[in-house]
Amino acid sequence: MALVLAEWGMAGVEALRDRVAVLVIVDVLSFSTAVDVAVSRGAAVLPFPHGDDSAARLAAERAGAVLARPRRAAGGQLSLSPVSLLEIPAGTRLMLPSPNGSRLSLAGGGTPVLAGCLRNAAAVARAARGLAQGANIGVVPAGERWPDGGLRPAIEDLLGAGAVIDALALPCSPEAQVARDAWRTASADLPRLIRASVSGRELVDAGFPRDVDLALDQGVSSFAPLLVDGAYQAA
Repeated sequence: MALVLAEWGMAGVEALRDRVAVLVIVDVLSFSTAVDVAVSRGAAVLPFPHGDDSAARLAAERAGAVLARPRRAAGGQLSLSPVSLLEIPAGTRLMLPSPNGSRLSLAGGGTPVLAGCLRNAAAVARAARGLAQGANIGVVPAGERWPDGGLRPAIEDLLGAGAVIDALALPCSPEAQVARDAWRTASADLPRLIRASVSGRELVDAGFPRDVDLALDQGVSSFAPLLVDGAYQAA
């Protein structure tokens, strides 16, 4: 019988990608939410590792994509901020650098990769079960990074992963069960918990409270972003 497995971050992707038929990357604040918002409007999102602006510009040109700007960019430019993507035109190819979700998305190797969040947990679970065809499914909460580069487990990703795992309705590894049970326990208090979390406070204090609001919308999307030929598209 199929089993849901869960592990954190890049090491989690590397541990699971050869043991599962599909991977679900969960980076609630904000990569997976941004991908969901864009794909829901008919755009395609090309993940790219964060940190090398010159390489990103060159890659975007080669791919015929618009390069997302830093979240603080003025003038309503497309960025990692989900709010900036609410009016993205259908057919846009957006190259989206991010420090966590993009890196993990590109590490899946030959394993199909979906981007999951609170907005699309049920849709992603349905797509994952269809792709897995009875085989194991891996769910990877992305987490954040400490200043020294180490993984900082993030509760919004634990709870987002738990929402996907709950919707999968399959037997769980102990790690997946803990994430699912955390979601079941905390879901009634979700807005307060995520707004008060380290990641939530960082975004609110930086002037992006609407990004948190969008990320907290549960079950509003029927789209499952699937990475195909280097771009997330609706499955």
